[in-house]
Amino acid sequence: MKKILTLAVVALAAFSMMGFVSCEPKKKEIGLQLYSVNRDMKDVDASLAKVAAAGYNVVETLRSPECFGLPADQFKALCDKHGLKIISTHHSIGMNPEKEAEIMEQWREVFKGLNVMGAKYCVIPSFNLGKTLEDLKAVCDYFNKVGALAKEYGLLLGYHNHSFEYEVVDGQVKWEYMIENTNPENVFFQMDVYWTTKGGKNPVDYLKKYPERIKMLHIKDDMVIGDSGKIDFEAIFNQFYANGYTDYVVEQEMPRGPKDEDQAAALARMWDGVAKSAAYLEAAEFTK
Repeated sequence: MKKILTLAVVALAAFSMMGFVSCEPKKKEIGLQLYSVNRDMKDVDASLAKVAAAGYNVVETLRSPECFGLPADQFKALCDKHGLKIISTHHSIGMNPEKEAEIMEQWREVFKGLNVMGAKYCVIPSFNLGKTLEDLKAVCDYFNKVGALAKEYGLLLGYHNHSFEYEVVDGQVKWEYMIENTNPENVFFQMDVYWTTKGGKNPVDYLKKYPERIKMLHIKDDMVIGDSGKIDFEAIFNQFYANGYTDYVVEQEMPRGPKDEDQAAALARMWDGVAKSAAYLEAAEFTK
């Protein structure tokens, strides 16, 4: 009888623990574009530890197959060590019709590296779009070819905007032309909400206009997310989620301080800024 009671108590305790664990709120996935801390990545291991301690569990890196001087497998191992999932990279290779085969081989190496890292996306961070619609059409055709190649590796090719994509050429907004002249199966868009706002556009309007094309967001502010009050992050996230997408990363430009500010003080402000941005998104009721 005593043995039966003991087993019952153990079973009840185990059940209670299971119940406790299942009631724990799911941790939000908050991403960081590592460009944000690029000036303090000499010791990659130590800096990734700081990224995780700042509140991030997802990263978008720079380049492939090498990241911050490390081959893809070593970089991934360090990210794994610190609980950081690699979702994407920023990487660009200029187009040259006379060297297309060589360029496509270079892209293959990029995509192989991303496969090793377990990434979903490869995002072109900026590009020379030319001066005419004819130039822009050639860029779109190039993106379509690279995007088709990315699909062979199970990846999606994206394009990240700044504000110049909202300039008008021959009556067309460049960014809109790019969306409408790239293959939805091969190319998606990573909207930087800060630069979109700087370009005189409303990010929510574009999320409504192109709900299937904007699959990833760059969340950015003057510095710390939410501090400026210039960007309606709640409306942006609500529409993005309504469109069926969830992947985003914070990007912070290196803070500009007084001219006589020393390097240590500048880096301290940088890390403080990314930590405050993560805390804002973790506390926000509108983020998942």
